[in-house]
Amino acid sequence: MKVEARLFDVTTGFFFLSAIVYGLWAGEAVGTVALILTGGLSLIVGSYFHFIARRLEQRPEDNPDAEISDGAGELGFFSPGSYWPVGLAAAAALAGFATAFWQVWLLVIAIVLILFTVGGLVFEYHTRPSSTD
Repeated sequence: MKVEARLFDVTTGFFFLSAIVYGLWAGEAVGTVALILTGGLSLIVGSYFHFIARRLEQRPEDNPDAEISDGAGELGFFSPGSYWPVGLAAAAALAGFATAFWQVWLLVIAIVLILFTVGGLVFEYHTRPSSTD
């Protein structure tokens, strides 16, 4: 996580330096505030990575002398896949589209689809292999 933290440290410095240069050169308040807020968001993510890096053991990515083979092996646990989040994202996008153009009939359809996909996500059934198989 140290590599990621350093990456966000560099981008934070860049955004704050850009905000100073832009503020002095252009004299516009909106762009300066936007760059300061962007730097602040980058600082939040970088601080999170610094916090996590102290709690985790060193990864091969954090060691400059590591070999490619040091990263071999099991990468971790990944939960089984589900298609319900994709449907939920599509229904939410449809709801946003319907709200933007204020199409009430389309908004009603989108809300029904959202409720359907949330129900499918919550009550999703995964079969487990039995010990006899």
